[in-house]
Amino acid sequence: MGFDGYKGIKGNKVSFAASKDGLPLSFSVAPGNVHDSKLYFKTVQGIKVKQLGKKALNKPNVINADAAYDSKKIREYNRRRGIRSNIPQNRRNRKKEKKKRGRPCRMKKEEYKHRRSVERLFGWLKSFKRIAVRYEKLAATYVAFILLACILILWRVLK
Repeated sequence: MGFDGYKGIKGNKVSFAASKDGLPLSFSVAPGNVHDSKLYFKTVQGIKVKQLGKKALNKPNVINADAAYDSKKIREYNRRRGIRSNIPQNRRNRKKEKKKRGRPCRMKKEEYKHRRSVERLFGWLKSFKRIAVRYEKLAATYVAFILLACILILWRVLK
C-alpha cells in the first residue's frame, strides 16, 4: 500500500475500463501515491473482449477519459494503436505552456457523456463493502475480491 499525500491516508487506486453500459472490461490496482495516468497503459492493454466465432477485440474505438489522463504520451499511444482520444485538456498544465502549432486536441461533448458509465461502475463497486473499505492486507486478496465483484456485476446485468 502506498501513502496518498493529497488525502493524507494510506490506500490504493483502482483504474477501470468500462463499456458504454458500465460493464467492467479491464482494471488495474496500484498504491495510492501513484498518479492516475500511470495506470492507463496497463488498464487499456488488459482489454480483451471475446466474441463467438470471431477474433477477440483488444482495443476500443474511442477512449473517454478524465482530464487527469491528458498527456502527450497517452495521446500518442492512442494514436499509434488507432484509438480515438476523447479527453478534455487539463487547464492547469495548458495555461503555462505557449500556444502550440498544429492541430488542437478536440473533444466531442456528446461522446464524453458516456464517461458516466465508469462512474456508474464505481458506484456498483461501492456497494461491496470489502472493496469500498479495504480490509485485506494482501494485494492479491484485494484483487480477487474486485474480480468477484466484477463477476457479480456482470451476472446481475446480463441475466
